[in-house]
Amino acid sequence: MLKQLHLEHQFVRHLPDELCPGILYISVEYATASHLCCCGCGEEVVTPFAPAQWKMTFDGEAVSLNPSIGNWLLNCRSHYVIKNGRVLEAGSWSDADVAAGLANDRAARARMYKPASPAAQPAAKAIETLPASPGRFKRFWDWLSGQ
Repeated sequence: MLKQLHLEHQFVRHLPDELCPGILYISVEYATASHLCCCGCGEEVVTPFAPAQWKMTFDGEAVSLNPSIGNWLLNCRSHYVIKNGRVLEAGSWSDADVAAGLANDRAARARMYKPASPAAQPAAKAIETLPASPGRFKRFWDWLSGQ
């Protein structure tokens, strides 16, 4: 059962050392949000923003995080959604669901951070080795000045 049903957002440069209940701290510069778990256990929950992790939406009044917050590695194992500043309880997951979700998260991060394929690198080198040609302005200037 959730104790915190609403989170006020606070945009900060750096996350504070001590978090206050009911506040979702958002650092755009570091692409991260943090808050105290909404179940009331007092654990800090960190949600990094990245294509393979969480996305933050701010509509000028309230903040939403997507996907849901699944605190599977905390003792509370709480699961909730933050939508327009409201905290909505989501269903609990079995151990098998948690294991599958964690595996999907790892795979998504691996795809996101995967280095460029070697096949793409020679094409970039070919572009780098093309001889430099004078720009249009220089050619026009040379023509204008009679060179």
